[in-house]
Amino acid sequence: MSHSPPERPDTPCVAVCSTTFDDVCRGCGRTVSEVAHWVFMTEEEKDAVWIRITAEGYPRRKS
Repeated sequence: MSHSPPERPDTPCVAVCSTTFDDVCRGCGRTVSEVAHWVFMTEEEKDAVWIRITAEGYPRRKS
């Protein structure tokens, strides 16, 4: 049984970049390292990040 990948944007970035006081972006929930290496990550690595950040309530888009 094959599973199709979830429908989501290419990146969790919501253009609310802020890592001033910690190592996690307040907009997308990724770490500084994840943001810097996103384009080099495998689909499996990206999926793991997506699972973690959505469980934590990210990405947080402006209303």
